[in-house]
Amino acid sequence: MNAKTTANDGAAAPATKSPTAASGAAPAPDTAKPARKADSAKAPAQKSDAAKRPAQKRQGARRAADQRTTPATAPRATQDGRIRAIIDRVDPEVDCGRFAVKRVIGDTMIVEADIFTDGHDALACMLRHKHESDAQWHEVPMTALVNDRWHGDFPLERLGRHQYTVTAWVDHFVSWRNELKRRVDPADIASAALVGGKLIAEAANRALTDDAQRLRDWGKQLVEATDAETIKALALDDAMAAVAQRYPDRRYATAYERTPGIFVDRERARFSSWYEFFPRSASAEPGRHGSFADAAARLDYVAELGFDVVYLPPIHPIGSVKRKGRNNAVAASDGDHGSPWAIGSDEGGHKAIHRELGTLEDFRRMVARAKALGIDLALDIAFQTAPDHPYVKEHPAWFTWRPDGTVQYAENPPKKYQDIYPFNFESEEWTALWDELKSVFDYWIEQGVTIFRVDNPHTKPFPFWEWAIGEIKSKHPEVIFLAEAFTRPKIMHRLAKLGFTQSYTYFAWRNTKQELMEYFTELSQGPGREYFRPNVWPNTPDILTEYLQHGGRPAFVARLLLAATLAASYGIYGPAFELWENAPRDPGSEEYLNSEKYEIRSWDLERPDSLRYLISRVNRIRKENPALQNDSTLSFAQTDNDQLIAYVKATPDLSNVLLIVVNLDPHHRQSGWVDLDLAGVKLEADVPYQVHDLLTDARYHWRGRHNFVELTPGMGHIFAVGGRMRDERNTDNFA
Repeated sequence: MNAKTTANDGAAAPATKSPTAASGAAPAPDTAKPARKADSAKAPAQKSDAAKRPAQKRQGARRAADQRTTPATAPRATQDGRIRAIIDRVDPEVDCGRFAVKRVIGDTMIVEADIFTDGHDALACMLRHKHESDAQWHEVPMTALVNDRWHGDFPLERLGRHQYTVTAWVDHFVSWRNELKRRVDPADIASAALVGGKLIAEAANRALTDDAQRLRDWGKQLVEATDAETIKALALDDAMAAVAQRYPDRRYATAYERTPGIFVDRERARFSSWYEFFPRSASAEPGRHGSFADAAARLDYVAELGFDVVYLPPIHPIGSVKRKGRNNAVAASDGDHGSPWAIGSDEGGHKAIHRELGTLEDFRRMVARAKALGIDLALDIAFQTAPDHPYVKEHPAWFTWRPDGTVQYAENPPKKYQDIYPFNFESEEWTALWDELKSVFDYWIEQGVTIFRVDNPHTKPFPFWEWAIGEIKSKHPEVIFLAEAFTRPKIMHRLAKLGFTQSYTYFAWRNTKQELMEYFTELSQGPGREYFRPNVWPNTPDILTEYLQHGGRPAFVARLLLAATLAASYGIYGPAFELWENAPRDPGSEEYLNSEKYEIRSWDLERPDSLRYLISRVNRIRKENPALQNDSTLSFAQTDNDQLIAYVKATPDLSNVLLIVVNLDPHHRQSGWVDLDLAGVKLEADVPYQVHDLLTDARYHWRGRHNFVELTPGMGHIFAVGGRMRDERNTDNFA
């Protein structure tokens, strides 16, 4: 069976599982939302304990009798004992199929499994797959690798949720042919012809009309043949065998017990470059509150930098009650604008727009302008409120009320966020809260938004995210969710499993060579690679690391090069990043001095020491080199200097191979030897080759594994590793 087919053999189809929230349908029983109203139907009458006792006593007596009379042997298998194929260690599979693996459109889904049986019979194995909207399963044959490991693959051509599974059976027809090839005794061959004739006749009974007659004729010739050579020639006719194998006997096929899921996203889920800025700081006039029109004008600058996702902090009305002042002052002064994350006022909440930014039509025009530039507009969704958000009055049960009659504001001791109220997800009205929060996503999707950066998702219940994301992506598979969860690893991984498309990482705090190597090896090669897509940020409005504070411009250069080349998706908070803003609010703090979170800033985008041109070049290199568009092909190269980190990114076919070397020291020039695995990139050890620095356009001739590099503070190389250099052997005269 060498062609892709649609399965129509009901006996071989695995049982269909009930949909769960993880599959984009209703939640699983353990996370399901209860009915909106209590069920008024009475439960069946229950017997009293006294009424139960006689039956329990009788059952106990029967069990005791069984134990006395049943021999101490293993019980007979409850399944059909004629089902002999074993399927084990199916890969990939996340938590025994509980969660979907992630892929993007155009990927090839590769599945492997251990499949074997007793004895020496041949096996037939099929990889089965379907899109959630398909009525029937499709099948592709699996091929044997080594040591009973089997491989199958199929293309992913549609967005949304897919399923896959494996089925296998003992193939008596193939077993018969394999044995016949080895037979030499004429009597044995004649006997085998009768066995083969019976198997072919059975296949003919399963076949369609034209094939059925061909198989009957073939079987008749085989049975009537008299000499061994003719029998073997007929039996080993590959063309006729292929016809027979289209109609296998699958009565005793083993179906893998699970049907794992795959969620197929658009390509931007795997490869994206993000730029965050505050629209209110986008005005060309210092001190004036920026608008969507100003932000739309800045999109040309962002496109010039080469970013394809623009992420805006919350754009909603900002609360007046308990508003924070500049530098997070507890009390605001006249003219302070407050934090965009303190959402809601008497002007509206999560579905409203801050009046100084503009109107809904202005926002839609900005979305359209972004799309025209090839940019996705991402919105920040923060499920929390200011004290004067309409929800507080309209739905008081959605919040936690203290004994003194006030609402519990957000705290992370010793930090206090008096301007923010968290939701109480254990409210008696939690189902209405869930519905309302999901409707926030629905509303902005209607306005053309297809990417959401979700603020602090780890402080909201996991079942909510599984349900909400599943519901949304079942209707809008193009939507991307980025989880802003700087928290413990297991929580970050759970959120990714539940449906978040991408995840923030610990990159900002990984500075040494060893830290970076260990962390990115885990991200690219560990089990999380099937579902956890990292998005690395060297800075955010909340994070100004010590490395950036003390390293000056070279530190920003180094972190840019690392972020943009270690991971397929990265982002920066600008213009603070390209203008290398590095003053902290307080010593030892990661908060910016004069942070945009609390005030409007004016930025000089034309500053001559800006990193804008370097950023533009790096992003162009990312788009021109497929090796940088995937996380799975990362491998580290050894260097003899711990201040130099080197690594290779390559396409699977090695048509695009990059060697990146970065000086991690923002203060001193560093040099050393890089050990490149030549065999791994298909280069000959004794033949010169070229490396082309895509940052500077310089070209170098290298030979062998070990080559010398020297870099100024914070700088790096992005080398395209070329083929062998020309020498006299490449010339016509030499030939």
